[in-house]
Amino acid sequence: MSAKFNQRVQYWLDKSSPHTTARWATLVIALLCYVARVWFLRGFYIVSYGLGIYNLNLLLGFITPQFDPESEGPELPTKADEEFRPFVRRLPEFKFWFASLKSVLIGTAMTFFSVFDVPVFWPILLLYWFVLFFVTMKRQIRHMIKYRYVPFSFGKKRYGKGPVVKDSK
Repeated sequence: MSAKFNQRVQYWLDKSSPHTTARWATLVIALLCYVARVWFLRGFYIVSYGLGIYNLNLLLGFITPQFDPESEGPELPTKADEEFRPFVRRLPEFKFWFASLKSVLIGTAMTFFSVFDVPVFWPILLLYWFVLFFVTMKRQIRHMIKYRYVPFSFGKKRYGKGPVVKDSK
C-alpha cells in the first residue's frame, strides 16, 4: 500500500516538473492558506518561525553554487575569455519547491494540534527573523560580488517569429 502511494505521488511529481509557474502558484496558494489560518487562530507563532527559518535555509541552498569558490572545487569564470561554466545550484529549483511545499503543508497540519501553539511574544520572533534574514543575505550578496556570479537566470533567450514572407510565383 505504501509503495503504491509513493509511486502515485512520484507520478504526479514527474508530471508537474515542466509546469514551473503552476508549481510555484500552488506553493503561493498553500502559503496564503497557512498565513490565513495562523492569522485567524492568532497563534502558532513558533511553528511560523520554524517554517521561516527552514525556508530561509532552503533559499540559501538555492542561491548558493554547488561548488563553493572558496574551497577546492572548480571556480566560476571571472573573465569574458574564460570557459563558460553554468551556475549549478546546491539545491535545484524542483527540490527547493518541493521541500518548501512539504514544509508549508506540515506547518499547516501542525496548526490542527494545540500542543504546537506555544505562547510567545511574536514581535520578538519576527524581529529576530528579519535580523537573521538581512545578516544572512548581506553575507550571501558579498559572496556573490566577490566571486562574480548571479544565481538567477531568466531562461533561454527566445526569438519571436519574424514576419511571414510569402513567395510570389
